[in-house]
Amino acid sequence: MARGLEQDYKKELIEEFKINQKDTGSVEVQVAILSARIKHITDHLKKHPKDFHSRRGLMSMVGKRRKMLKYLKKEKPELYQEMIKKLQIRG
Repeated sequence: MARGLEQDYKKELIEEFKINQKDTGSVEVQVAILSARIKHITDHLKKHPKDFHSRRGLMSMVGKRRKMLKYLKKEKPELYQEMIKKLQIRG
């Protein structure tokens, strides 16, 4: 992966988590894409532990995902549980 996520992988995530045919920006899709980016940057930081700029971006993404998951938990609790299992977030 050169920069961020590859387009094909991103399209797969959108296909898997979209609500309707034209959906590309729902909370579910955004959480899935953020989770993939977080996983990618985490792997990068294992190789480059002193890359503090990437670490700051990672913390920002984790915070953003946390807020979206909190919203999802409040509005659609059953979908929240499904997303947590699919994305393997949280123990």
